[in-house]
Amino acid sequence: MKKCRGCGSITVHKIMCILLMAIGIHPTYKLILASNRDEYYSRPSLTAEFWEDRPDILAGRDQKAGGTWLGITRTGRLGALTNYRDPSSLREDTTSRGDLVDRFLRGTLQPPEYIKGLIHEAETYNGFNLIVGEKNRLYWYSNRGNGFRELKPGIYGLSNRLLDTPWPKVVRGKKAIERVLSESGDPEPPAFFEILSDREVPDDKLLPDTGVGIEWERRLAPLFIMSPDYGTRASTVLLIDKWDRVTFTEKAFGPGARHLSKIKREFRIKH
Repeated sequence: MKKCRGCGSITVHKIMCILLMAIGIHPTYKLILASNRDEYYSRPSLTAEFWEDRPDILAGRDQKAGGTWLGITRTGRLGALTNYRDPSSLREDTTSRGDLVDRFLRGTLQPPEYIKGLIHEAETYNGFNLIVGEKNRLYWYSNRGNGFRELKPGIYGLSNRLLDTPWPKVVRGKKAIERVLSESGDPEPPAFFEILSDREVPDDKLLPDTGVGIEWERRLAPLFIMSPDYGTRASTVLLIDKWDRVTFTEKAFGPGARHLSKIKREFRIKH
């Protein structure tokens, strides 16, 4: 977000407010990913689908700057992105961060090699967190952090700071994932959509101070965000089981949390 000089408005710069992951800890699902993408309702974008020009890629698409915030290929290449909220460091002359996921999905480099290449151009982007993976390994990298790391089995939460920064929505989301996984049987997408629909606003004393003012901190604090012109536009649940079967389910929303559409795509990862 960026405070407008000479006026009282705030421009929100954001891709995907919350990303929750359970990696390698469930007997059926080796990856469970649940995410909300938050954005201005006026910014044109396409909901997730296999791309006409690259039918191996399943992802949403930003129609303004290109790129995507979350996607997976038929060969199991996975990429996801959140922005790092620091309005004081925002620049207007940077490359769109959606390019980071787009390039990985289209490419062939192994995740560590891809990230090592990004390190040399990290300053050409505003702050970001990037999750990339292939087959059974996922990695996290931020150009506001210190190096990159492979994600070992566990539950992770990523919002608009560094991985597992204990913002209330991250803590709340991780605990909710843990509760779902503690129940018997295999969890279904509705259980994770319920987590993503949480609109609980934490007490002010628990909110971070990221330089956007208390009103915006409150507005951005829930897992599911609602405001007149900005909010959660897509909730996505991605499951990959131990047989490499992918279930990708996404709900799209408009102003007032109006449900616009739902898609569900299933396929087996090609080897």
